[in-house]
Amino acid sequence: MTHPDARRIWLTGASSGIGLALAEELLKSGHRLALTARTLGPLEALDERYPRQVLLAPGDITDSEQVKVIGERIGQIWGSVDTVILNAGTCEYVDCKQFDAALVERVVRTNLLASSYCVQEALPLLRQGRKPHLVAVSSSVTYLPLSCAEAYGASKAGLRYLFEALRIDLAHEGIDVTLISPGFVDTPLTAQNDFPMPMRWPVDKAARHIAERLQRPRRPLEIAFPAAFIFTLRLLALLPTRLQLALGKCMVRSSNAERNTP
Repeated sequence: MTHPDARRIWLTGASSGIGLALAEELLKSGHRLALTARTLGPLEALDERYPRQVLLAPGDITDSEQVKVIGERIGQIWGSVDTVILNAGTCEYVDCKQFDAALVERVVRTNLLASSYCVQEALPLLRQGRKPHLVAVSSSVTYLPLSCAEAYGASKAGLRYLFEALRIDLAHEGIDVTLISPGFVDTPLTAQNDFPMPMRWPVDKAARHIAERLQRPRRPLEIAFPAAFIFTLRLLALLPTRLQLALGKCMVRSSNAERNTP
């Protein structure tokens, strides 16, 4: 059941992990969600559980033509949106002994270029919305370079810069921009990681944390968690570059499997 303050929210990457858990939290709060992912089953399940609140908008956001069709579908049915949350993302780890530029291209396409395709379709919808809010899921990895995270970190650093610049340029239109920077969160992808994940959160806790802060009257510029983990990364990022290098060399690992990182 929707409530008078219900917002129309377009959420990408909604079929698993943080996206699926966040969709659940926002639907429970009475909001209306346009849900995008390549896997339709979980979206249909949410549609069945929350009738009249879900707009199915499946597709592959790495394909700009599919994103255009998704945007047109949302516009035709809703006319506008109030919030856009770009959550879809991927990770593949780099093995520098066999550096693969195609791997970097895949990760950048999913995490950065696909987000730009969505921004292109989202902005006209947001401009017609109520108190518009543009949100993107970046990563805590952007605070400090980490072993094997060259592709993922570069894509998320690019996403951070894109949205921080958009925040400046959209401010005069009244469109707020928020970045979400999670640490380690328990998802089906992080379950494949073969290294320690300090201070990791259950996905439901992460989703509740994000949803609560997104719904505050004063919108945050960034939602970064867990606080102690983020503080540690930011503190390490203040070290001289040679000390950062020495620290990084102690953590060197090698993997080329597709996984998720913070």
